[in-house]
Amino acid sequence: MVDLFIDRVLLKNNTDQDELDTEREIVARLQNRILLLFFGCVTSESCQLFAPKLSSFFKQLTDEAYVDRSAQLVLLYISMDETEEQLGSFLKELPKKCLFLAFEDPFRRELEAMFHVEELPTVVVLRPDCSVLAPNAVEEILRLGPDCYRNWQEAAELIDRNFMIGEDFEQTSSRSWSDPVRRLKYKVEDERRKKTDKERRGDAEVDRGGEGGGGMPF
Repeated sequence: MVDLFIDRVLLKNNTDQDELDTEREIVARLQNRILLLFFGCVTSESCQLFAPKLSSFFKQLTDEAYVDRSAQLVLLYISMDETEEQLGSFLKELPKKCLFLAFEDPFRRELEAMFHVEELPTVVVLRPDCSVLAPNAVEEILRLGPDCYRNWQEAAELIDRNFMIGEDFEQTSSRSWSDPVRRLKYKVEDERRKKTDKERRGDAEVDRGGEGGGGMPF
């Protein structure tokens, strides 16, 4: 997910609309998190009805007033609005913790095509590796509410950093990337060692057989 937005400017839905425009900021905000791409617009009645439900859903999972530990979840509004004023109007319906792309950013339309958005509202759920977990989770959110996050977390095999200290997380991340390579390396080396030992034993048996054969008179 980080790679998808690493060269982009993400804006916070606060009064100053602060920018996340450095690689470090974007990585810190998006890494090891499930991302909700919310495609919508203020002129859509369905979006107007869905927005408060999505906001409530997101707040129940990330707001300290509802939970002790914030879910590893990011909400990013992808505006399909026709004007910047419409975008600003709709942002008022969304949580302060959500992010959005600027109206003038053409990447909004690229994402629309990339994820084959054909109706509004659409909520595309992405795993941390940018693969699609759900192409449109609107009905799931309306039906299950915050309970669907646990399903996403399990499906994404997300490491819950809330229960781990930094050192543990780094070690786990390191193992998850390097263990398969190490295991393959050791397997190959072990097979080579066994093959060499077998060849040596075969050569030794041949030598012993030759010595025995030469010493017997016929």
